Amino acid sequence: MPNLSLSPAAIALNRFGLGASAAQSPPADPRRWLMDQFDRFDPAPSAFAALPDAGVLVKAYREQQRAARQAAPMMAPPSDVTPGKPARSAEQIAERRDFVQDVQALYRQAVQARTLSALKTEAPFVERMVHFWANHFCISADNPQTSAFVGAFERDVIRPHVLGRFEDMLLAVERHPAMLIYLSQVQSIGPDSLAATRAARRNPGSPRGLNENLAREIMELHTLGVRSGYSQADVTEFARALTGWSVGALGPNDDGNPGDFVFRPNLHEPGSRTILRRTYAQPGEDQAAAALVDLARSAATAQHVATKLARHFAGDAPPPALIDRLAASFTKSGGDLQALYRTLIDSPEPWAPVPLKFKTPWEWTISSLRAIGGAQVEKIQMAGVQSQLGQPVWKPGSPAGWDDTAASWAAPDALLRRVAFAQRLTASAGGTIDARMLGPQVLPASLGPETAEQIARAESPASALALLLVSPDFLRR
Repeated sequence: MPNLSLSPAAIALNRFGLGASAAQSPPADPRRWLMDQFDRFDPAPSAFAALPDAGVLVKAYREQQRAARQAAPMMAPPSDVTPGKPARSAEQIAERRDFVQDVQALYRQAVQARTLSALKTEAPFVERMVHFWANHFCISADNPQTSAFVGAFERDVIRPHVLGRFEDMLLAVERHPAMLIYLSQVQSIGPDSLAATRAARRNPGSPRGLNENLAREIMELHTLGVRSGYSQADVTEFARALTGWSVGALGPNDDGNPGDFVFRPNLHEPGSRTILRRTYAQPGEDQAAAALVDLARSAATAQHVATKLARHFAGDAPPPALIDRLAASFTKSGGDLQALYRTLIDSPEPWAPVPLKFKTPWEWTISSLRAIGGAQVEKIQMAGVQSQLGQPVWKPGSPAGWDDTAASWAAPDALLRRVAFAQRLTASAGGTIDARMLGPQVLPASLGPETAEQIARAESPASALALLLVSPDFLRR
């Protein structure tokens, strides 16, 4: 780690924010600048508002596939036959290809919307918190139907609640189709539900039952955290309470939208549930909702959230005193996120005047684009760039989300990819930007003398700018 001394302004801009820009004056009162952003945050920027309705896209595809199955026997060439699965007709294969292409286009548009929002925001600290919570409540676009909804997930449940209460965000997250589809909740059926009983009569050899994915990840990742005292029995009981939570337009007679939450009573497991020694006798949808509220208010949840927040702002091994302070704030405020952020900003640990975090590829790319003015983003396909850099947007491949420690991002080959992208990025912009001037602007009173000397000795303006962007000073926050 470089021997750097960071100013409070540089910490506010880069550790709390998303990176400084040349057009931005360093804040005279960094803490006040951060808190004032609560009033400047735009939860519905135009780029996100312009995203097409993913539910319409998914519903049209499902209807096409259903019509194709009914119109003709499923015939296909041998290359399309997979053991254990029915063959598909040529029409179905073509429709599937078109659907995947449409979803990929929507995904790329959503990534661009996220990027533009990060570059244009007047509230970069709050925008960072959007990214933090989207990773905490992680979905991974590992298949076309999940991919279709990832942009809507961040737009509709993270952004509107980022300054609200944790409890409200949690309820919105778990009802969103992206989460319900990603964690297979739409396939979960109460073993003694009306639907399961009817299915058993029709086909006794293929019983339908619970899928515990959503219940387990809510407890392990979204609320309580691992080794926090819940048991496998608690997971199973919670999964039973969640049965019936689904999305629209799953069946041929369903006129709903796959982008809408739907509660299906015929899938719900009857009876009361006991979860973490508390009994829930509420009927239907309200049963799981009541359990979620209690999970949101748990002391273990406060500790879990506080630990992740402290790690994100105060180092890979977060200070215990900061964790305890944040957990106490979470509990005292009832999960009020603005109160939690104020406690974070008022705490001394995140203001340590040394680099505490290594930027992830997403953080580094956004801060680089902000530093050079962001004009290059129109020429860049950010979805592809982030894949090349090792952190494809909304695709961590696991419900745990992307790791938040330097060990995951500072490998030599990963750094070489950043160097290559920095050279591409600065090839056209470098001639118009003086890195000798830009460095002190984006790292106010915090640019190391070694980096300044290397920039001054660079053989060209473009090389100087690339050196700034991959310097140890800029790679860390």
